[in-house]
Amino acid sequence: MAVPTLRPEAAATLARGAVIPAHPLALTADRRIDERRQRALTRYYLDAGAGGIAVGVHTTQFEIRDPEHALFEPVLALAAEELDARANADVVRIAGVAGGTAQAVAEAELARDLGYDAVLVSPRVAGADERALLERARAVGDVLPVVGFYLQTAIGGPVLDRDFWREFASIPAVVAVKAAPFDRYRTLELVRGVAASGRADEIALYTGNDDAIVADLLSEFHVESPSGARTLRFVGGLLGQWAVGTRAAVALLERAQRAMAGDAQAYRELGLVASDMVDVNQAVFDPGNDFDGVIAGVHEMLRQQGLLDGVWCLDPAEGLSPGQAEEIARVRHAYPELNDDAFIAENLEAWLR
Repeated sequence: MAVPTLRPEAAATLARGAVIPAHPLALTADRRIDERRQRALTRYYLDAGAGGIAVGVHTTQFEIRDPEHALFEPVLALAAEELDARANADVVRIAGVAGGTAQAVAEAELARDLGYDAVLVSPRVAGADERALLERARAVGDVLPVVGFYLQTAIGGPVLDRDFWREFASIPAVVAVKAAPFDRYRTLELVRGVAASGRADEIALYTGNDDAIVADLLSEFHVESPSGARTLRFVGGLLGQWAVGTRAAVALLERAQRAMAGDAQAYRELGLVASDMVDVNQAVFDPGNDFDGVIAGVHEMLRQQGLLDGVWCLDPAEGLSPGQAEEIARVRHAYPELNDDAFIAENLEAWLR
C-alpha cells in the first residue's frame, strides 16, 4: 500500500513553519453548536494569517465524539467549508483523531473524505500501551499523513520515552510531531527520538508547550542521529494558546524565524515578550487549578472579545475557575500586543455575517 503524502503546498507550509491554532467549539447556551460563531472563528484564524487549522483536537473537546452530541463530522465539515471558500491551498488542514485503532481509522477516513491533509493522533487511549499506540499510528497512516502528539499528563497524556518516539518517527506516514508534555526533559526526549529515527529531515517539529512557546521557538537541540550529530529546532506551533491572539502569534513566529536567521534585535525583542506570553497562558490555561479551566479559559478570552457568546462546554461540569475571568481581563489589558483586540473589533461584524 502506498504511503499517503501531503499536497505539495501543505507540505511546504508545514516544513517552513506555521501558526496552527487548535480550533475551539462554539456552543449555544443549550449546548448545541453555534454554526455562525463556529464559522466566525475559522474566518478569524484565516484572516489572522494562520498557516493551518487543527480541528477535532483537545481544544475542540473530545466529547464531540459522544453519541449524544455527534458533532465530530459537523465540526470538521464546517471548517472544511470555510477553508474551501478561501481556496488557499497553502493552509494545512489537520483533523484530530482519537480512540482505539478502529475509531481512529474511521475518523481519519472521514477527515480524508472532507479534504483534510493530515491527522493529529491523540495519545489518550484507555488501556493502550506504547505498542498499541504505535500500531494504531501505523493503521491511521495508511489513510492520511500523521502528526504525532505528546500530550501532557495533567490532562490524560501518557509518559512516552525516547524509544517510543524513535519508533513513531520511523513510520513512513509521519510528517510532523507536536510536543506538548509541558516538560523540558520530556520535550528533549521526543526530539532525541525523532533524530534517532533517521527521518528528522522529513518530520517537522511543532511546539505544543503553551507555557514555553518562545523558549521552544528559540531553542536549538544538539542531538545524535544515524548520520551523526544534528541540530534540530521547532519550526512552528500547533497550540491551544494560539486559538487566541492568533494574529499576534503570526507576528511572533515571524520574529522567531528572523531571530534564528541571525537578527539580534528580533532575538532581544522575543526575550522581552517571553514571560508576558507565559503570563497570558497562565490566565487562559488555569495551571493553578490543574488546568480545570483550560477549555473554558480559551472560550472566555474569545467571549470577552466578542467572537463567542459564552464559555459553555459539552461537559456541564467544565467551566471557569474562580477568578479566572478576571485574570483573563487583566492580561488582555496588560498585553494588548498579544491579544488581537483591535484586529478582532475591526473585523468581527464581517466574520459574523
